[in-house]
Amino acid sequence: MKPGLIIFDCDGVLVDSEAAMNTLLSENLARFGLSLSPEACLTKFKGGSMLDVPKFAAECGVTLPESWVEDFYRELYTLFEEQGVSVIDGIPALLKTLEDAQIPYCVASNGSEEKMSITLGQNGLWDRFRNACFSAHTYGAKKPDPTIFLAAAERFGVAPETVLVIEDSWSGSRAARAAGMPCLGLSLEGDGAELAAEGAIVIHTIQDVYDHIDTGS
Repeated sequence: MKPGLIIFDCDGVLVDSEAAMNTLLSENLARFGLSLSPEACLTKFKGGSMLDVPKFAAECGVTLPESWVEDFYRELYTLFEEQGVSVIDGIPALLKTLEDAQIPYCVASNGSEEKMSITLGQNGLWDRFRNACFSAHTYGAKKPDPTIFLAAAERFGVAPETVLVIEDSWSGSRAARAAGMPCLGLSLEGDGAELAAEGAIVIHTIQDVYDHIDTGS
């Protein structure tokens, strides 16, 4: 089908930010006595938000400072600004194809708009998404709640069933299902079983997206 709108997740779909973020998270938590590898951080918190981290730490008997979320984001933003964030292979070409086909697109993330402006701002993507950006921080509801997906459909004036979501987490895939939107689950590594379990069609590269959209060409 030719989608009425494509909704991209940010981290892990548009930009390759998760490895650096979870390495920093592992190092940060170690300072407070909580030992968690970068891989374990990714598994535990992927698809969630930083607000989940202090809750998990408390369950492990570690109390993080009240300002921990803000402090971590400040440290993370500095890291991203210093090291840069690379674009997922195939994204620039896909966006150009969508533009040529006049298929609108946007980004919807559990991260803040500030975070997206940084991760997307160093590689030319922010100019494409700055006016089509939906953050769970802004709407007060994070995935798997479908609020930001439905807000995107409403703003673009399209029916949810005509929207195609591209996600890499179980929470995003579940949010798409709850919104009544078909979802492509991007699994760059692994079989994507957790995405399939939420009703997503698993793909392994951005190039695979072309097999599931009609650009009208």
